[in-house]
Amino acid sequence: MNQPDIEYQVVPAQPRTTAQVRFDTGGTFEAPKGTPLEAFVQAASLGRPTPIVAALVNGELRELTYPIKTDAEVIPISMAASDGMRIYQRSLSFVLVVAARELFPEARIVVEHSLTLNGFYCEVQGREPLTAEEVARLEARMREIVDADIPIVKQRVPLAEAIAWAREHGAEDKARLIAYRRKDYLTMYSLLGVQDYFYGYMVPSTGYLRVFALRHYPPGFILMFPRRSDPTKLPPFRDSPKLAAVFREYEDWMTVLGVDDVGGLNEAIETGRIREVILVAEALHEQRIAHIAQQIADRRGQTRLVLIAGPSSSGKTTFAKRLAIQLLTHGIRPLPLGLDDFFVDRELTPRDEHGEFDFEALGAVDLPLFNEVLLKLMSGQEVIPPRYNFRAGKREQGEPLSISSDHVILVEGIHGLNPALVSSIPEERIYRIYVSALTQLNIDRHNRVPTTDTRLLRRIVRDASYRGYSARDTINRWESVRRGEERNIFPYQENADAMFNSALVYELAVLKPFAEPLLRQVEPGSLEYVEVKRLLAFLEWFLPCGPDLIPDNSILREFIGGSILQDFELRRFQNLNATHET
Repeated sequence: MNQPDIEYQVVPAQPRTTAQVRFDTGGTFEAPKGTPLEAFVQAASLGRPTPIVAALVNGELRELTYPIKTDAEVIPISMAASDGMRIYQRSLSFVLVVAARELFPEARIVVEHSLTLNGFYCEVQGREPLTAEEVARLEARMREIVDADIPIVKQRVPLAEAIAWAREHGAEDKARLIAYRRKDYLTMYSLLGVQDYFYGYMVPSTGYLRVFALRHYPPGFILMFPRRSDPTKLPPFRDSPKLAAVFREYEDWMTVLGVDDVGGLNEAIETGRIREVILVAEALHEQRIAHIAQQIADRRGQTRLVLIAGPSSSGKTTFAKRLAIQLLTHGIRPLPLGLDDFFVDRELTPRDEHGEFDFEALGAVDLPLFNEVLLKLMSGQEVIPPRYNFRAGKREQGEPLSISSDHVILVEGIHGLNPALVSSIPEERIYRIYVSALTQLNIDRHNRVPTTDTRLLRRIVRDASYRGYSARDTINRWESVRRGEERNIFPYQENADAMFNSALVYELAVLKPFAEPLLRQVEPGSLEYVEVKRLLAFLEWFLPCGPDLIPDNSILREFIGGSILQDFELRRFQNLNATHET
């Protein structure tokens, strides 16, 4: 069919000196080329309930100081997003460092680690710990800096100059780290005359950082900030003494290993000392597992149920098997019992706010039946536990089961620390264990390695090897996984009788050559690619380490493969013993 003739008018024009920004909400704004992104965001008056601290510009994460030189599609990033909250936390840490430099020039602030649900635990080096009164003064000075809305200035510094700066200021951790950098420059920030390196973007000025507090927490203090779920106010403080103790233990382990930060790990790899680091780190793991087994053995005849819980990719499966082996050395016979087998029929499963089945809800488990089976087993009765048919979404009849007085029941599941899971079981019969990869190997004294990043990289590697998922698939699911952890696991972690830190000081160097090729398969332009770029930039700080030195029963083998425990099962062996004795 012939198309009607269309006359197009093309006329000469002057080059446009402006750039247009089109927001995801539909608004379009124009300004001279080079106008900072922040000005467009302010002009748009987006009216969002949470502060905007960055944006995706044509699919790339950018700071608000980023100059817009060409037309762009923009998606604002608020503190409710993971990238936005990281920017907020990082900028707030810089204000803390600057305020401390003014008030206590002899002190060096060390951002040690995150205390789940509360904030960053910090200490000082070079002087005695801060008193409660000094912490209050420090917070007051931070508020003055925030109220003054002072610009945070970004600067690209030649690498040699950055190393000289670090050594001049006694920051040997940064100098050691920067020495392994491949790029010939380092991006640094300055505030009130204080210059420092921070891994990642900042807010444009201190006025963005109005929600925070400092809490004295001897021997250090906690830098508190809002949570993503409610980013405009501070959450109530929840003390976590058991979690804090685990981090202190891990700090002691790092001292034993002689690895204080990523630069120290790189040195160990480069000098060949990594074999010693791996062997000692694994021995410390085994020592801790043996200690937990001993505690259970000391309660022989009293403890009949061991509940194991922890967030995704914490190595719970390998931990449970290694614990079972340690229990066997005490003559205690562990019997694994699958919590998933007690799921209600699919049509009875609770639904989430989107109307989808919520398999992580406590109500997805038939609690009365689960408690009934446990009580009967512990009293010596034979039971027929269910077996869940996931294809049909129905419970089916399992095999008869009974246990002797030498048995303990092992249950691994996300609700293991929630008292409501086993409300019918006497507390003295229960021993609860929290397992998580609580990384404390930081990039340097101001830049943390988030425990979440370690677990995400573990999961990316494992999902690709064992589940057929791409890195993009895993990253896409990660936010949902984390929401489930914050709802079902973290609020109950202090209920644990024991905590096991599954992090290994060397593991990111081993995960690097596994994870990088998987991350590079994610195509640019997707939302997941923003996270990919962040993880790849993060891994650049680590020298790679091959897997050959990793013991075959290591927690890490659960993710990289080659675990001797992969096919190790207790159920059949224990059932035969139980049947024989009864």
